[in-house]
Amino acid sequence: QVQLVESGGGSVQAGGSLRLSCAAADEVANTYCMGWFRQTPGKEREGVATIGKDGTTSYRDSVKGRFTISKDNAKNTLTLQMNSLKPDDTAMYYCAVVFASYRCTWAVSSNGVRYWGQGTQVTVSS
Repeated sequence: QVQLVESGGGSVQAGGSLRLSCAAADEVANTYCMGWFRQTPGKEREGVATIGKDGTTSYRDSVKGRFTISKDNAKNTLTLQMNSLKPDDTAMYYCAVVFASYRCTWAVSSNGVRYWGQGTQVTVSS
């Protein structure tokens, strides 16, 4: 079991920024694929962004140009920088490790996630 601990969520007005961090208990550098997912009440958890072992990134269309996923191999940390936030971005955000048998893209389903963090709430008001 790999422990993932998110932080950095909160409340912000539309147009503002937040930075989410995920501290991993295992070596981020050697992890095939990590990503951020989000979920709102009554909806399925959806992929937001992923980053592969080689640093290749993938984003869902609605966040392209506004969100940036990155990782710090030395600190075993995954980060999601979120700018120009919109009310539609309001959700619980989860850090995740993806199974090596799945493609490392934002569209990976929840079935492809091996480990989840506990989640951090992001609320964007208009």
